[in-house]
Amino acid sequence: MVIFRLERTAPLPPEETWRRLTEWQRHGDVVPLTRVTVITPPPTREGTVFVARSGVGPFAFDDRMEVALWHPPADDEPGMCRLEKRGRIVRGWAEIEVRPGPGGRTRVLWREELRVRLLPSLFDPPLGATARSVFGRAVDRLLRSP
Repeated sequence: MVIFRLERTAPLPPEETWRRLTEWQRHGDVVPLTRVTVITPPPTREGTVFVARSGVGPFAFDDRMEVALWHPPADDEPGMCRLEKRGRIVRGWAEIEVRPGPGGRTRVLWREELRVRLLPSLFDPPLGATARSVFGRAVDRLLRSP
């Protein structure tokens, strides 16, 4: 099991930062070899289910996620989203928090617990480093592109 945390600031209002981070299909545009399909009809809310399919051919797997908490930012209140990972291979959770930051910027906190079925804990350090790198680049790209 790996637990990691990312922090970013964005020169955007909290509502726009939230939109960019929680339009699930966009994650497939910024994570290599990944396609995201939202299973439930819009809008996103608690109970929304989506699947990130990662890999190539027979080496692909589904990362099924359900929105367990959905609280978009409003006024000066922070936004919080919690995803429960319920795939056969990938388990755990992710939390995305968006709050007003200094100088009119928005602060983003991304926390995640990642468990890969049948992967021995010996591989936790490289899994953690890879996850931080992949998710860090994804968050940066999502925040940069409208």
